[in-house]
Amino acid sequence: MLIDRLRKSPVGSDETARLIDWAIVSRRSIRSFLPTPVPREEIEAVLNVARYSATGVNLQPWNVHVVTGDMKARLSAAITEVDDHPADDQRFSDPYAYYPREWTSPYIERRREVGWGLYSLLGISRSDKQRMHEQHGRNYRFFGAPVGLFFTIDRVLQEGSLLDYGMFLQSLMIAARGRGLHTCPQAAFLKYHSIITEMLAIPKSQMLVCGMSLGYADDGSIENTLVTGREPVRAFTTFH
Repeated sequence: MLIDRLRKSPVGSDETARLIDWAIVSRRSIRSFLPTPVPREEIEAVLNVARYSATGVNLQPWNVHVVTGDMKARLSAAITEVDDHPADDQRFSDPYAYYPREWTSPYIERRREVGWGLYSLLGISRSDKQRMHEQHGRNYRFFGAPVGLFFTIDRVLQEGSLLDYGMFLQSLMIAARGRGLHTCPQAAFLKYHSIITEMLAIPKSQMLVCGMSLGYADDGSIENTLVTGREPVRAFTTFH
């Protein structure tokens, strides 16, 4: 599909702003999806929009690997097999530090608020390590979504390209919302990058950035009622 990038909005400016704002604000990390298939044409349409994301000197650092059906099932099984056996699991580590190595305020409080908010909804107590493990393990089954995506970047690129990548991921998730789809970006997959890259024949010159689940939200699942808060503009903005 060709997109005229110089074309004016097909609707009025107020309506354009309202729809864009809705797509951004309604994006949430969904942790329970319906098995309803997502047509390949829809996946390609979302990616077709995301490719116009801002990127320094037009490097376009993104590479996307889409998994569905049997491949998705086999990949989930391989990761779960390791995740469920601590002796094997300790051999794996993240390819890069996504989270801080030392948690400080206010970030540690925000992290705990999300984690305990989810566990509270699911009735998981702080002492129930087994249920915590099982819930976290749902990451590797894409929370039931019919589509999984993995994003890789060429290792020769630097931090600036990761910033570009973040804009690409956001554009993808917003384009998905415009089509009634939901997503869950997942750093949880990073630990098992060697399994993923081997099964998907991803060259060693590529580094895994993150994974993502894509599909239709199960509105009947309690975990999807979790809505995280955001700081007000005045908390993070200084006008000079």
